[in-house]
Amino acid sequence: MELLDKLNWRYAAKAMNGEKVAEEKIERILEAARLAPTSSGLQPFEIIVVKKQQVKEEIRAVAWNQSVITDCSHLLVFAAWDTYTADRINYMFDLTNDIRGFKNEGWENYRQMLLGSYPQKSEEENFNHAAKQAYIAFSQSISAAAFEGVDATPVEGFEPDAVDKILGLRDKGLRSTVLLPIGYRNESEDWLVNLEKVRKPMEELVTVIQ
Repeated sequence: MELLDKLNWRYAAKAMNGEKVAEEKIERILEAARLAPTSSGLQPFEIIVVKKQQVKEEIRAVAWNQSVITDCSHLLVFAAWDTYTADRINYMFDLTNDIRGFKNEGWENYRQMLLGSYPQKSEEENFNHAAKQAYIAFSQSISAAAFEGVDATPVEGFEPDAVDKILGLRDKGLRSTVLLPIGYRNESEDWLVNLEKVRKPMEELVTVIQ
């Protein structure tokens, strides 16, 4: 129930007060993202943590001038791989073998299946798939922030190409997918803060087949 209480407490804050979030809270939010499930365990994304105010201001200029971009404590940028390559796939499989300390024939066969699939697809198809995986970690970060009593505002309203240029993402084989300002709500400036949360009733959202 505690997690559900926290999720009921959270909302997409429209104004933040600039107060700094303790680094240990940020670390736990990032760890939640790191632990998120992804397709084939490839984790095809990176998270850029922006603390520098000047960079936040540059991003705000290409993000519909949303104040949470500059008034947040930390701005998380979820950036997906621009495509799947043999090197990227092999790295994760090799890492798994190193950590577990053994090789598994079925796992190695699965590696070969992926190597024979992803690299042959178009970059756009691969990016779209990787972006979906980034969103899983993004969502888990939002829940973790709520658990920490910290506000997190999902931001899709921005110019990805411009953010990529500001952060030099394309040179790293990455493309920005979604932004997550982390901070504390400014209750005196946020029109949404006292409005009741609205969600579909469960019976309209969930269908049970039995």
